[in-house]
Amino acid sequence: MIDEDRLLLEFKTLLTIESPSKREGKLAYYLADLFEALGYSSYFDKSGEHTNSEVGNLIVKIPGKIEAPPLLLCAHLDTVGPWEGIEVIEEEDLFRSNGKTILGADDKAGIAVLVELAKVLRENPLLHAPIEMVFTTCEEIGLLGAKNLDFKLLQAKLGLVLDSEDPTEVINAAPSSYQFNLKIYGKAAHAGLEPEKGINAIKILAQIITNLPTGRLDKETTMNIGKINGGTYVNIVPDLAFVEGEMRSHSEEKLNSLKIEIEKAVKEIVDNYPQKINNLPSYTIDFTSVFNAFYIPEEDPYAKLIKEAGKTLNLEITFKRKEGGSDANIFNTKGIKTFILGTGMQKVHTTEEFIRKKDLILCAKLVLAIVKLYSENFKALS
Repeated sequence: MIDEDRLLLEFKTLLTIESPSKREGKLAYYLADLFEALGYSSYFDKSGEHTNSEVGNLIVKIPGKIEAPPLLLCAHLDTVGPWEGIEVIEEEDLFRSNGKTILGADDKAGIAVLVELAKVLRENPLLHAPIEMVFTTCEEIGLLGAKNLDFKLLQAKLGLVLDSEDPTEVINAAPSSYQFNLKIYGKAAHAGLEPEKGINAIKILAQIITNLPTGRLDKETTMNIGKINGGTYVNIVPDLAFVEGEMRSHSEEKLNSLKIEIEKAVKEIVDNYPQKINNLPSYTIDFTSVFNAFYIPEEDPYAKLIKEAGKTLNLEITFKRKEGGSDANIFNTKGIKTFILGTGMQKVHTTEEFIRKKDLILCAKLVLAIVKLYSENFKALS
């Protein structure tokens, strides 16, 4: 039922519509008009007031042909850079960028699949459950659209986010993430005339960073120092230095332990610094939750249904843990059991991004198969 040529043509069209984070309006209105032309109701929530995007999240309701709980399907509207002047290179078996920009398959491949699904459901007399499609903004800059989504507008308790690579790999687990901001306060002084009257905040920060664990800490935990800044002029002892970093783990207990370890390392170095002037040096440290982990076991009935849907296409579906965050983290936190499906996109967030046509088509067929099987077996999932 999937019209492969139509799917690929729509994907190419979507790639020509620029939609960097916070500037998703042109793409969002294009989709809203498209779904309205198909006879489906679409509307925007008010998340733009919080994300500073041009628009809110786009929500599309596709009525069911049977009475059943709706199924949530999601893709995000925004892309990373460089996005200016995307040139799509089409080869026999794939689409790629010209090497100067991203391609935009992340996540326009997911959008293209949902558009094709909507057309198939309109054209064919399938006895399907209601579908709630959500196209989020600002996913690439912290899942902001999903975080500010008006969940009162949704009824679904099961969902799929189309935002990964291999269509035969289903993501059933993702980590929690925290970001931290550490500031070290020293004392300014002329670096040439009276350096002994200063306290070098950069030097203290360097000592702290040397004592912090970074990289892969174990099989489910990572930590990274991402940004360092401080000082004003080379002839002034710097009185402020700060670092920003993040840590991720599938274990909240390990993250809590890591936070304690970081605070202990900072306090020990600052408290034992040999020079003290008016309660300096001092520090502040803040931890901010970015997203929460989720895990759905393979024995879950919904997981089994997805695996069975794959078998109808002669696919062996495997479940995999992902180390990145996605809108699925937010949906699961809000009580919507959500897996992540791959669309075929490869080398995303780089100028080498590409997608194989067969993988995009396979994703569309798998999503349709899941919708069919869900519609036939939704009572067993309640």
